[in-house]
Amino acid sequence: MDVAIGLLGLLTVLLEGSSGQGVYAPPTVRIVHSGLACNIEEERYSERVYTIREGETLELTCLVTGHPRPQIRWTKTAGSASDRFQDSSVFNETLRIANIQRHQGGRYYCKAENGLGSPAIKSIRVDVYYLDDPIVTVHQSIGEAKEQFYYERTVFLRCVANSNPPVRYSWRRGQEVLLQGSDKGVEIYEPFFTQGETKILKLKNLRPQDYANYSCIASVRNVCSIPDKMVSFRLSNKTASPSIKLLVDDPIVVNPGEAVTLVCVTTGGEPAPSLTWVRSAGGLPEKTVLNGGTLTIPAIASEDAGTYSCVANNNVGNPAKKSTNIIVRALKKGRFWITPDPYHKDDNIQIGREVKISCQVEAVPSEELTFSWFKNGRPLRSSERMVITQTDPDVSPGTTNLDIIDLKFTDFGTYTCVASLKGGGISDISIDVNISSSTVPPNLTVPQEKSPLVTREGDTIELQCQVTGKPKPIILWSRADKEVAMPDGTMQMESYDGILRIVNVSREMTGTYRCQTSQYNGFNVKPREALVQLIVQYPPAVEPTFLEIRQGQGRSITMSCRVLRAYPTRVLTYEWRLGSKLLRTGQFDLQDSTEYTVSSLSRDSYGVYNCNIINEAGAGRCSFLVTGKAYAPEFYYDTYNPLWQNRPRVYSYSLQWTQMNPNAVDRILAYRLGIRQAGQQRWWEQEITVNGNIQKGELITYNLTELIKPEAYEVRLTPITRFGEGDSTIRVIKYSAPVNPHLREFHCGFEDGNICLFTQDDTDNFDWTKQSTATRDTKYTPNTGPNADRTGSKEGFYMYIETSRPRLEGEKARLVSPVFSVAPKNPYGATNTAYCFSFYYHMYGQHIGSLNVYLRLKGQTTIENPLWSSSGNKGQHWNQARVNINPPTSFQLIFEGIRGPGIEGDIAIDDVSIVEGECMKSDQPANNLRSGAVGTLAHIRLIPVTILMFVLSHQR
Repeated sequence: MDVAIGLLGLLTVLLEGSSGQGVYAPPTVRIVHSGLACNIEEERYSERVYTIREGETLELTCLVTGHPRPQIRWTKTAGSASDRFQDSSVFNETLRIANIQRHQGGRYYCKAENGLGSPAIKSIRVDVYYLDDPIVTVHQSIGEAKEQFYYERTVFLRCVANSNPPVRYSWRRGQEVLLQGSDKGVEIYEPFFTQGETKILKLKNLRPQDYANYSCIASVRNVCSIPDKMVSFRLSNKTASPSIKLLVDDPIVVNPGEAVTLVCVTTGGEPAPSLTWVRSAGGLPEKTVLNGGTLTIPAIASEDAGTYSCVANNNVGNPAKKSTNIIVRALKKGRFWITPDPYHKDDNIQIGREVKISCQVEAVPSEELTFSWFKNGRPLRSSERMVITQTDPDVSPGTTNLDIIDLKFTDFGTYTCVASLKGGGISDISIDVNISSSTVPPNLTVPQEKSPLVTREGDTIELQCQVTGKPKPIILWSRADKEVAMPDGTMQMESYDGILRIVNVSREMTGTYRCQTSQYNGFNVKPREALVQLIVQYPPAVEPTFLEIRQGQGRSITMSCRVLRAYPTRVLTYEWRLGSKLLRTGQFDLQDSTEYTVSSLSRDSYGVYNCNIINEAGAGRCSFLVTGKAYAPEFYYDTYNPLWQNRPRVYSYSLQWTQMNPNAVDRILAYRLGIRQAGQQRWWEQEITVNGNIQKGELITYNLTELIKPEAYEVRLTPITRFGEGDSTIRVIKYSAPVNPHLREFHCGFEDGNICLFTQDDTDNFDWTKQSTATRDTKYTPNTGPNADRTGSKEGFYMYIETSRPRLEGEKARLVSPVFSVAPKNPYGATNTAYCFSFYYHMYGQHIGSLNVYLRLKGQTTIENPLWSSSGNKGQHWNQARVNINPPTSFQLIFEGIRGPGIEGDIAIDDVSIVEGECMKSDQPANNLRSGAVGTLAHIRLIPVTILMFVLSHQR
């Protein structure tokens, strides 16, 4: 960078107010738009409405003032309840939503806060405009039992289109526009209950001429350039509502893995109906294959079961719908239980008494379920002593019972119940139950060493209950001490071996667990249960886990580490370390914290201090980073005019900042200032020496000069103390027209992408064009227009009107400036401020028309005051215009270019500026230093211009 030496200019320090706190200010905020918009309205109470077309990009920028730099947050209200604005708030100045959708309309709030005073909040309402394709539906007045539309029938054509703003409808029959009263057989009306969103065409007692082609045109009157949309419907004597037929059974029962095909055909309807398939619960399976009215599910699974419906629609009458239910066969979860004699209160099986064996499975469909019983492999049939019953499927579906009356010794053996489905194709479930003299009810115990169980957080542990008896039942585990879920998230866990295994134990799992026998796979008797206590040890939880302490040399600090909770709590010890060096150890008595003090900090006492608090399960650690680093500077963003122009190709920037907590550490000796061009790797650095102590709230100014237009720069500022470098702060400075709450100075060379927030007027005939000679088409019209920008640069940009075809004589192009706010100087009443408005213009060519400038005042949007005008050929050079303006309120400037009688009539403008104060005499150039610095100097207590230019040494 050749201009590196010139980047670092003069340092001045400015104190505002005797207390040193004057620079700190609560936030202010306003919203500007920078994306695509159809219209921006100013409503009552300064509410703004931003209108945008669906699918375009919304861009809103929050402009804030205040020091320290406020935090900015965008939030949204209104819209649908499910639209939580990208599920979060946006924490930056610009809110950008690409491809905006209708549900994203609503009120957007920008909130700025910096800890001083109340947060500043501004809002803007975003209205998203759209128009969907209209839909025409046809209905009869006497019901739609008959398939055709006969004479002496009244027919309604209903047109509906979703839109914002509300849609307007019109009807045509062929090319004839239908209006209310134009045809005695036609009525047009909007039902009250739809609030104008529907337009109905009523044809009374159909006549031959009513059989025709009808068109409904939906319009939102071209707002946001949304074109009208049209839909047509052919009404004939064959027009009929749809009817369909399903060529399948209902229900359809299939085995898993089979392919299922559903066929739906239309049996009536004019025009030909369209067929769609839907599923009652959820969407169609992903593997579904659709071919017209045919639906195929290859390799069907249990989760594909459900009700499938074929729907036919041709917008005549109501859609036709036919449904069928698909059932996928399944057998699962076979279980049994043994019930001893229910007439004697005995849990054991005894000879001479009754025994019931119950067997249960889950089956789909339940009506196909059949059971068979076997004893020692031989089929059993129901008899007086061996009674086989199947319980009521409505009470206990899928259950069968075998009652053995008057149990004999010869009845001992293995009983098998086999569940199967009549349709076949599904494997049977077979359950064996052994009845013998060794078949005894369960007993449940906990091994002595297994309760209480002590473990550490993060370990894997097994809780055990021993079950005896034959057969052994399933064991159910649950929490006994509180109504909370088990580790897997359920309220109850099953175990077939009596062991509950918990992986990665946490402290929340401490407590009492209940194990109990279930009736399944065992005796249907009162459950046996036992309790297991689990104790989870965990290392101490402490605070703070990390704390940074900044303090200068020679001062004292005290660090404190506190125990929040630990298990076990007995014999807690602590140790303080600086790095690996042990400083002190000890043991807790009754206190819950420990402290360590450094009475006088030296260079060797800086570093990381760790306090470890230890119990049997491990250690908790408090860490303290003790440093003498200075806090970061805070850039000051609210300079009214941080940018001014000295020469055509360069600009200067007034960099301002305050120092965070300057008295917390050693005195700041200097700042290291780094700067680099955006996109470059190399930093250019210089040290700025500081004399004396910096006070809190003291505003420090450093002027960066020789910055190249229109480049942006990254600036890094780092305070330096005896300790070394402190925390850095980085910001980007850009060449652009500053947008401030109150106008002091404005410059625009049309170099930036958003052309300084100028906009094209949508009421004119054509637009101004941004152009540079380097990018201009070589085939452009000769003998007209500039051959460089106002500074003579081929790469520089300007705005011009292109007067070649298809432009016609007298057509206008209008360019509108942003809104400039004017602050009254007198607190007891408005005092108009004078401004010097200047710009350069180029009017060269034999067909030059006119260039007019208007002043538009807020509240007078339809009244524009002529400010300046010029017509005709002014030669192949740039001219400057200067006008004094005294706007009483916020204002805009409008440049109007009017096309002359031919194509050699291009008009261009460049370097527009507005500076507080009246214009200088015409013999003084308008772009010298005095003109360019007026706004800045007025803001910073009128520091003499000579200081800004000629003081070469740093001065405080």
